[in-house]
Amino acid sequence: MGQCGVISSKTVLVFLNLIFWAAAGILCYIGAYVFITYDDYDHFFEDIYTFIPAMVIIAVGTLLFVIGFIGCCATVRESRCGLVTFSAVLLLVFATEVVVVVLGYIYRAKVEAVVNHSIQKVYNEYKGTNTDAPSRAIDYVQRQLHCCGIHNYSDWMNTDWFNESKNNSVPVSCCKPSIRNCTGTLMRPEDLYPEGCEVLVVKKLKDIMLYVILAALTFAAIQMLGLLCACLVLCRRGHDPGYELLVSTGIDA
Repeated sequence: MGQCGVISSKTVLVFLNLIFWAAAGILCYIGAYVFITYDDYDHFFEDIYTFIPAMVIIAVGTLLFVIGFIGCCATVRESRCGLVTFSAVLLLVFATEVVVVVLGYIYRAKVEAVVNHSIQKVYNEYKGTNTDAPSRAIDYVQRQLHCCGIHNYSDWMNTDWFNESKNNSVPVSCCKPSIRNCTGTLMRPEDLYPEGCEVLVVKKLKDIMLYVILAALTFAAIQMLGLLCACLVLCRRGHDPGYELLVSTGIDA
């Protein structure tokens, strides 16, 4: 019965190590996705702390790959030192993911205040040219999120660009894609997106942060299972008198 318990724990542990490798790739992908998405919206928040969860989750993904390698080698070779190292690193990564979850919740709550503080400034810096970074950012967001202005298209009337252009129109990025030959004129408001961008930008950034939190929680649970299996193997190795015999004759069997 003791030997069956050891074999069962080892099998689960090897399987979990394979999951860790897959998890490493998934976490790195999520971290990269967060970086790329935040890069598209970086003009709408000025605080670098919003990148911290993404950086941490990429580091965790890299560590998971190393953990999977250590765990597989330690399990196959019956290395007590390797299993102890595996468990210690796994515990460290688990603690790191708890930090990611906490930071994610904290920064997710701050997203709305940060966007509210910066979005008016970004719209005031709009120049309407592709060479201008704030202009590209606003046009990109309005096309991607199907929005216009901060609260609605009428917000453009309070911008320097609108007053200087004097053509009674908003950027063509406010135009609905189904409307042909749309010029953004306010004489045809039905051609424009009715919803403002502020709420949608906040929602987008909060959703991204939520993905990071859920990913961290999911893989933290998997790591706890791996840590439990490693502890079971270590305990069996130290207390089961038949374990050493199992190790030494396992190849012949």
